[in-house]
Amino acid sequence: MVERRRKSLKQATDDTPARRKTPQRARNPELTKRDILIAAREEFCEYGLDGARVDRIATRAAANKRLLYHYFGNKEALYEAVLLEGYREIRLGEQKLHLGELAPVEAMRKLVGFTFDHFRDNPWFIRLLSTENILRAEYVKKIGEMPGLHSPIVAQLRAVLAEGQRQGVFRKGVDPVHLYISVAGLIYFYFSNVHTLSVVFKVPLASKKEMAARRAHAEEVILGYLRA
Repeated sequence: MVERRRKSLKQATDDTPARRKTPQRARNPELTKRDILIAAREEFCEYGLDGARVDRIATRAAANKRLLYHYFGNKEALYEAVLLEGYREIRLGEQKLHLGELAPVEAMRKLVGFTFDHFRDNPWFIRLLSTENILRAEYVKKIGEMPGLHSPIVAQLRAVLAEGQRQGVFRKGVDPVHLYISVAGLIYFYFSNVHTLSVVFKVPLASKKEMAARRAHAEEVILGYLRA
């Protein structure tokens, strides 16, 4: 009877999530990499690049520190990987909009709305961009893939602008790069300064009501600029 109890106890212990996690991690390195990236972006957003610690990242990811070094090399390379992942996510989201299949005005509303929602739902990306700008894009410059990531959205915008001009709904002479900077700038500034602006103007800008109003405002500002 005692022996059976011991076996049952051992079986139950071995079947806990913590025990099951180890062999799964060993079989799925991509899952481990993903966990490390998520933990790293939290660490970098909270402490910055200089203040971030590999030990804490490994603890957050429930991963072996040696695996972190094996997959990413060092803290700086991990920071670059987090940056790249952030840019990839927003670029992939933009591609899924299929702007070229939409009417020009609808396409621009879609892009502005997506950009607003993406920044709202990923505050870590806002903080990371702010950190990287303080560093004068030191690490973005090292990512060779970066220029190619941005080419598709510029091409999509160029096509949308051309179609809008052909239909007579958009004015001529609009540069797609400057247009995208205006879209991102309207939204990035809002979210990167939402707390201070809320205090200064005594308006709860982080509330759902105010965010919805700002989203609609951003759409109208961009379309007002584009209209012929």
